[in-house]
Amino acid sequence: MVQVSLIELGQVGDYEIRLLKVFKTVVECGGFSAAETVLNISRSTISVHMANLEHRLKLKLCSRGRSGFALTEEGAIIYESVRRLFSQLEDFRSTVNALHVQLSGELKLVASDTISLDERCQFPLVLSEFCRQAPDVFLQFETAPMSDIERMILNGEADVGFIPYHRQLDGLIYHSLYEETCYLYCSDRHPLFAETEDEIIRQGLVNARSVQAGIQSNPEVAIQMVGLQKAATAYYYETRATMILSGAYVGFLPEHYAARGVDEGKLRKLLPHERCYKLGIAAITHQFGRLNKPRDFFMRLLQSKVTR
Repeated sequence: MVQVSLIELGQVGDYEIRLLKVFKTVVECGGFSAAETVLNISRSTISVHMANLEHRLKLKLCSRGRSGFALTEEGAIIYESVRRLFSQLEDFRSTVNALHVQLSGELKLVASDTISLDERCQFPLVLSEFCRQAPDVFLQFETAPMSDIERMILNGEADVGFIPYHRQLDGLIYHSLYEETCYLYCSDRHPLFAETEDEIIRQGLVNARSVQAGIQSNPEVAIQMVGLQKAATAYYYETRATMILSGAYVGFLPEHYAARGVDEGKLRKLLPHERCYKLGIAAITHQFGRLNKPRDFFMRLLQSKVTR
């Protein structure tokens, strides 16, 4: 393993921090050209900054030429150190912001499929009140798969996540919000749509093509998949519903999500007393996360408004 010494670097000031930011961006963009737009400086200026950084560190950090951009072994080590450095600086900034009486800084939310639009979460009401009382907080709200959300919370990339509760991971706190019921549906294009006899439906499901989420979930969900022919996967409810509506597949959907299709006569529950399962919906936060007043205030608002 290469041993990197920063003894000769001397004091790290604003200029050195700027050079390290340039280096980090170049690495994450995969080269000088791609970093031009992000940094809003020319490739020649980036090259000068990189040369100055290498001169100060007395290390060759990367190679760039016809073969493309690549980190040296020393460059990879420096990049990991730089990434940790800026993460610690962000922690420091967030801690300072959290200590002020007035809420400021950023709040990063990330939700699994359809949760943000579920009226039981009361997100419009919560966000309206949050923005009224914390106008200086910059909000970021994204959608991602469950496994990504768990990782983002654990890595400090997001502050609050919203997922179906399907397992307990160390390092996460699960705040129960409400319970979701999922049923097996077919569309009006499917042969089982007009069938009235339960036994005929049971027999028909043996050969029916089903679309499933494609992920490992809790045991109750796994039990419901027994006997169904897995013919396709679609993680997001929107794409899964589209495949069910085609008439080629049956599949599970949350009751609230499928309600409109049922009301319009396009979807039907199949064996609702047998083919169903429940999912608890939870907000997750980092068990050992840094002091974060915007996050804590948001959670208090959410738990006071949520409809169970």
